[in-house]
Amino acid sequence: MSDLVATWEIALSDGVHIVEFEHGTTTGKRIIRIDGKEIYRQDWMFKLVGKEHFQVGKAKCVITIEAVSGFSYEYTLDVNGKPLKKFIENQSKV
Repeated sequence: MSDLVATWEIALSDGVHIVEFEHGTTTGKRIIRIDGKEIYRQDWMFKLVGKEHFQVGKAKCVITIEAVSGFSYEYTLDVNGKPLKKFIENQSKV
């Protein structure tokens, strides 16, 4: 069973990359895939919120996991220190 909770498209100089994030909200499991290839796996974590740092090419990325209410979570992706939406806007101006 997949715990896929978020998918992002990142447009970089070498093309568009797909970032997928799985989060098991009972076990804390975290899996990050880039273009279908698993780059990070943690099968059990006591802490359900936090940050995961990784790279896509030369771009530094951070997924932030925050509790919203009860058992709801919010997932945000920053690329090179900027929220993805802002990152997309800046890339289109280049």
